[in-house]
Amino acid sequence: MTRTQFNRFLYQWYVKNGRHQLPWRSKPTPYRVMVSEIMLQQTQVDRVIPKFNTWIKQFPTIQALARANTRSVLLAWQGLGYNSRALRLQRAALAIVKNHKGVIPKTRTELEALPGIGPYTAGAVMAFAYNNPEVFIETNIRRVFIYHFFKNRTEITDNELLPIIKRMLDTKNPKKWYSALMDYGSTIPRQILHNPNLKSKHYTKQSKFNGSIRQVRGAILRHLLQHNSTTIQKLSLSISGDKTAINQALLGLAKDGVVRMQGKSVHLAK
Repeated sequence: MTRTQFNRFLYQWYVKNGRHQLPWRSKPTPYRVMVSEIMLQQTQVDRVIPKFNTWIKQFPTIQALARANTRSVLLAWQGLGYNSRALRLQRAALAIVKNHKGVIPKTRTELEALPGIGPYTAGAVMAFAYNNPEVFIETNIRRVFIYHFFKNRTEITDNELLPIIKRMLDTKNPKKWYSALMDYGSTIPRQILHNPNLKSKHYTKQSKFNGSIRQVRGAILRHLLQHNSTTIQKLSLSISGDKTAINQALLGLAKDGVVRMQGKSVHLAK
């Protein structure tokens, strides 16, 4: 398939089926794009939309987010899961205010130097906020290119996909192109029998939530948001999970900067 053929097909699909009214697309400021991209990591769009709208009302600017306390940030994030993302987003905001005068950087190198901003998020901000033709990959993009260009292969690596993405990229309007690509990719599993990403060498199946350390982490965080501080003993009495699971969850939360441990006491990070 040529670049012209692929993009003609993609844009025709997007005109009819694209998610044109997503709130971060209707007003694509760099800050709104950055917030949405971090919220969308491992989280479905329908869950993100109401949380995004609430977040923007509470923290309308990068400066407002940088000034916020940990408790308000985590409360606003509650329900999205992977709560360390919220703190990484705030740390990025602090770095932007301190080192970039409150302006989200316009180069990929500077973006990737921010806390919690990896290659994908940096590329997405460059494309969606600044309409720069960066090359990057995520699950929906990966799905499209495996489906169209690797029909009879398995164990496909991202290094094989990236040159094709670069070749097909609409360099004049990467913002629209990536929007169309991601929307289309999100529909492919409903159109065919098997998810093409199963053929990716990078595919990992998400572990079950019930009974997981993630579930214990969430329970600990909910307890702390109600009480601000607690003890390991109180946690053992108030949430499900054995001592080993609770200790493991606490160590992970402390490593991520979500909680502070002082002896047997546990506090929300400041």
